[in-house]
Amino acid sequence: MTSDPIQTQTRAEIRLPTQELRDDIPFYTRVLGMRMDMIYPADDPRVAVFSGHGLRLRIEKDAPEAAGTLCILTSNPDDFANGQRSLTAPNGTRIEIEDLNPPLVMPDTVHSFVVRRLKDQAPWIIGRAGMHYRDLVPDRLGGSIIASHIRIPDGGPVPDMVHFHKVGFQLIFCIHGWVDVVYEDQGDKLRLTAGDCFIQPPEIRHRVLEASDNVQVIEIGVPAEHVTEIDHQMKLPTSHFRPDREWQGQRFVYNQAKDAEWVPFRLPGYICRDTTIAANTKGVAGVQVVRRGEGDPRWASHDTDIHFTFVMNGELTLEGQGREPYRLEQGDAFVIPPGMQTRLSDPSPDMELLEVTLPGTFNTMIDWDQ
Repeated sequence: MTSDPIQTQTRAEIRLPTQELRDDIPFYTRVLGMRMDMIYPADDPRVAVFSGHGLRLRIEKDAPEAAGTLCILTSNPDDFANGQRSLTAPNGTRIEIEDLNPPLVMPDTVHSFVVRRLKDQAPWIIGRAGMHYRDLVPDRLGGSIIASHIRIPDGGPVPDMVHFHKVGFQLIFCIHGWVDVVYEDQGDKLRLTAGDCFIQPPEIRHRVLEASDNVQVIEIGVPAEHVTEIDHQMKLPTSHFRPDREWQGQRFVYNQAKDAEWVPFRLPGYICRDTTIAANTKGVAGVQVVRRGEGDPRWASHDTDIHFTFVMNGELTLEGQGREPYRLEQGDAFVIPPGMQTRLSDPSPDMELLEVTLPGTFNTMIDWDQ
């Protein structure tokens, strides 16, 4: 006869100090709605353990730690702790009550003319999952957008987890190599190759699986500061395949360069291919790939809020009224504010641009006299 193996049990507690435990018990149980799990010694209690809201607190008389701050997130803060948003426990711990799902704040765009050159050697920063990030819009237009050039130097499996972003708009555009990603309700893994792009609707669960050596993508996020959360419950791929599902009014997009149809661009002298992103985001954003076409480039301006361009290949000259022209090369990026007249001139035969605009539908004013 064999006995069952002893199961190892482990739990963690956060210790907080107190001077008089009897004052803390009603506060943590009645005001904060926590459960008291343990108290001792019975004749003169010095330690009590409370649990709730994902925490386990050990309140101990004369503990050496500072009282600290406890943040409680709830979906209905007006009904928690009688609607108070900030209070102090008898033991001195500060309690802050915050919204579990606060509305996404879209900052007003602080418009500026931005030119970011690869040869300026902006630093590559090691970010999430070991990826290298290069900031393409350093001022972030007042917090309205983040544009990153991302690379993974060494190919192979990526140490990623199922996660999602609390974001208004997010684009992943591959410019070199390939990367495999799996998305919620979109079937098995999808391979993004050079010229392809994904639109990641707000809060769609996904996971980066594997990448080629030196894969490079352009990632656009709106607003610039947004939260990434790990989903420990969802397993990908999901059993459902729902390509028409919407997340906050946006559909997932997997646009492949091999299926492209080239048409005249909004600017004379160029052609473009549409990525269908404006249609699938209901006009939130538009993404075009632009090449040299027939005719002469002209001076023009636009009235969209955010207008970002990345040079994926070749060269061209960016002219702006009252400014010295910039000869731009592969890896450079620029932002043109609304109302500013510019001209994209002297493109090389292999020039290819990535244009991202928010919103996706806007007016272009061509100056035919210059």
